[in-house]
Amino acid sequence: MSTTLNEVLPLTRELDLADRAKLAEQLLTSLDEPSEVEVEKLWIEEAKRRLAAYRAGQGEAIPAEEVFRRALADLE
Repeated sequence: MSTTLNEVLPLTRELDLADRAKLAEQLLTSLDEPSEVEVEKLWIEEAKRRLAAYRAGQGEAIPAEEVFRRALADLE
């Protein structure tokens, strides 16, 4: 069960000024960082875009062996 804004807001008003300022700072900072759900959604959208481009003949298929060979070479 997730907590709602209506449940949290009254609790935040009970914090002292310094703690409310810290909370506000952390909330503002969190806006710049996508959540795990948002990141997953972005990756799914990118995968769909790449698949559509591949199916439309706009992308190059690279064998997995070549991909792994290049990745290992980059790590060395």
